Amino acid sequence: MTQPSTAHPRDQLVDHLPALRAFALSLTREGAAADDLVQDTIVKAWTNMDKFQAGTNLRAWLFTILRNTFYSSRRKTKREVSDSDGIHAARQATRPDHDGRLALRDFRTAFQKLPDEQREALILVGASGFSYEEAADMTGVAVGTVKSRANRGRRKLAELLHLEQGEELNMTDQATLAVMAQNNSHSR
Repeated sequence: MTQPSTAHPRDQLVDHLPALRAFALSLTREGAAADDLVQDTIVKAWTNMDKFQAGTNLRAWLFTILRNTFYSSRRKTKREVSDSDGIHAARQATRPDHDGRLALRDFRTAFQKLPDEQREALILVGASGFSYEEAADMTGVAVGTVKSRANRGRRKLAELLHLEQGEELNMTDQATLAVMAQNNSHSR
């Protein structure tokens, strides 16, 4: 029995493009590479749509394809981001002294300094709203590993941003606040 064409997952792919691009950008750290990664993800999803199980989470399936594509590409090129010329270290973030608001640029700089696994965990359970269990399924690791990576990432971000213990960010950007949230309510 086939589903009506309006309910077909292919019709829903475009709805997930902004979230896919944000996730790709967090992994690649470069706009053109993120766009290429999203394009590769959509092509793979489109050509393998018969492997998608109706009734399951399409967004999680797409994020898993994107993540696997990113890490496969990294393994093939055996290329790691390094700071041999000191450019990233020269841009160390400092907390502004003025009205207590943290500049988004400073957050991004600090966020990029996190190891890939911690950034990925924070994006999945924080900014993207997946539960720890969903993130664990997508990344192929234990739930405790995802929780640990997210917690270590939050602690490292707080350290890089010079936040005192218990001090909260005073920002309006909901994605950034979600990444830094200590009590993740998405765990089911």
